[in-house]
Amino acid sequence: MTTELERPSHHTRVGFRNPAGSPERLRQRNRLLKFLWRQRIHARTYDVPAGHVLPMGAVLYGLDAALGHDSVTWLGHAAFLVRLARQTVLIDPFLSEYASPVQGIGPRRFTPPGLPAHALPAIDALLVSHNHYDHLDTETIEALPHKAHVRVIVPLGLGRFFRSRGYRLVTELDWHHQASTGPLTVTAVPAIHRSARTLIDRNRTLWAGFVIESDERRLYFGGDTGYGAVFTETGRRYGPFDLAMLGIGCYAPRAAMHMNHANPEEAIQIALDLKARHVIGMHWGTIVMTVEPPFEPPVRFRKAASHAGFTAETAWLMKVGETRLVPMGAKRAAAAAAR
Repeated sequence: MTTELERPSHHTRVGFRNPAGSPERLRQRNRLLKFLWRQRIHARTYDVPAGHVLPMGAVLYGLDAALGHDSVTWLGHAAFLVRLARQTVLIDPFLSEYASPVQGIGPRRFTPPGLPAHALPAIDALLVSHNHYDHLDTETIEALPHKAHVRVIVPLGLGRFFRSRGYRLVTELDWHHQASTGPLTVTAVPAIHRSARTLIDRNRTLWAGFVIESDERRLYFGGDTGYGAVFTETGRRYGPFDLAMLGIGCYAPRAAMHMNHANPEEAIQIALDLKARHVIGMHWGTIVMTVEPPFEPPVRFRKAASHAGFTAETAWLMKVGETRLVPMGAKRAAAAAAR
């Protein structure tokens, strides 16, 4: 039996908690959640800027053009398709219409995914950062083919969800633990968030970010997180990063959301703490779950990035479905400079 002294600090008797020094949770939580629920139920239609979502043909063309190269494709919200060291990694694939236990009820996406599940290329590995419905999407998980051959890497407590749906190669990770998929190493790292899929399972499963590393490149995926001192330690321990994928939306009102989601300015600070050379703003422009205007996050992100010394070439705001090549890794750049 594990004693209190042996238990990691983020473990509790019945589940998990945030790293030491994280923002405190608000006590008037139920009232605020009811307010947010009313807001997202009644907000149905939005003006989507032209070009925000690529047509299917352009998405497939971009994937084909990058074939054989390290690349990242934003599928919308926090969903990415990453090709690294000839491995295809799918991350947090919320591709259905509703972020809800029941399709037809709850927050509904106002832009389509970059690709539907049936149009995805063959997947080598599937990473899911935590169990909220806009990240762990049952409909998408069940629709993916070749389940017996997909390497699933998830935080502690989520393995059963995947095994019960036909996935066989499932690894659960605690923070700072690693797993391999082909030539890639995936490490689960601390995030400031929470977990729940029902009213009675709060924080029973762990939440995490991921470090994804090949011989040449090191990427960071933040999942959902608030801002805290833990990112300085993550940058010291695992950085620098060639590319960081960080949430910039779902941040208002701050009194309710500061302990769960970074705002755009905090996301840029996380990128600095991580020592990231490039950063992608994600978790915006897809679904409304909080009260900030849906296209405010990229404006604030661009301004904060500029103030921090990032440029349009190093701080990315991608179109839904867009594919970009992953920048040359620090190891490879050093080798190229020596030639």
